[in-house]
Amino acid sequence: MNGVTHSLLRVLDHLAERGDEVLVISPGSRHDAPREVAGARVVRVPSFAMPKYRKVRVAPGGVSRIRNLLADFDPDVVHLASPFVLGWRAVLACQDLGIPSVAVYQTEVPAYAARYGMRGIEAMLWTHVRNIHQHASLTLAPSSYTIDQLAAQGVQDVRLWARGVDSTRFDPTRRSDEWRARVAPHGEKIIGFVGRLAVEKQVEDLAVLHDMPGSRLVIVGEGPQRRRLQQLLPNAHFTGFLGGDALAQAVASFDVMVSPGELETFCQTIQEAMASAVPVVAPARGGPLDLVSSSHTGWLYKPGDLESMRSYVRDLTGDESKRLTFGATARATVLGRSWKSVCSQLIGHYAAAIENPAPQVIGRSYTGAPRWAQDRVS
Repeated sequence: MNGVTHSLLRVLDHLAERGDEVLVISPGSRHDAPREVAGARVVRVPSFAMPKYRKVRVAPGGVSRIRNLLADFDPDVVHLASPFVLGWRAVLACQDLGIPSVAVYQTEVPAYAARYGMRGIEAMLWTHVRNIHQHASLTLAPSSYTIDQLAAQGVQDVRLWARGVDSTRFDPTRRSDEWRARVAPHGEKIIGFVGRLAVEKQVEDLAVLHDMPGSRLVIVGEGPQRRRLQQLLPNAHFTGFLGGDALAQAVASFDVMVSPGELETFCQTIQEAMASAVPVVAPARGGPLDLVSSSHTGWLYKPGDLESMRSYVRDLTGDESKRLTFGATARATVLGRSWKSVCSQLIGHYAAAIENPAPQVIGRSYTGAPRWAQDRVS
């Protein structure tokens, strides 16, 4: 589970309510389940697991398999969710078949590569990202930062498509004294994090908070970095993965949420904390720039300035009146961002792509594409 998957599931729910016919093509193996989600048929294509993150799968290969699947289904439009490898195959298949495509930029893959030790190839990866979006009929991005980022890379006519939040599930009334007593038995203020325990989330930055008096660090999530983080943060409480009402209860029971990752194109967990009336501290880069209003709903700090992060967390945990005011303002800010309204906007973007299906670039270009992302005969 990640932000891309979460938003896609909400889109599938919306399309099902509309009565649309949907096919999902995703990486996986023949042993994966389910075969249907929200009434949409799921087709898995061969993939391999990322060496340092086994739950993330990559689906290399040729265009013909995807082209045949799309030709059989004959869709009005194709939604490319965070395209990079499988999405590259799909956007070329769409061009071959004359099908409109909407590419949704959601992951800053070039910067991720650097975080995972693949330095020196960011320029090549950005070229590949640009190629994908220039071959699509329409590009959507989740924040003003990502729109500017893509424009700087030469991708034209990028439109904003943000994310919704379930403000009924994420509600301050779910705050639980029992849960708080269990994870902070001495009445400490709870500083929470929610997300995948992966390199790009920079959870290790929270080490600057480990000795803050009268506080308890609570880490919600699972991932390949968990063992390392437990060693680095021995006094933190790790809940593992939480979903549904259990997640909503945990978030509402935080006093402050800290989201230290600097590569967030949006950051859904920030919206969920805000809907729960929990103020947020985050770096002033990417999606948080649109979500957190510094000095009103939380604090933004200069990326890398962990002392400022600590100071802002201390400010909110030490001033109950300010914390409650920031939290109330945060919830009021996101109440209008329902998934229904956000998904209705997406349908409008589909209509625009269908009306004007021509991509920015006609034909195929492989300049700068990694070998495993290039078109191959299958």
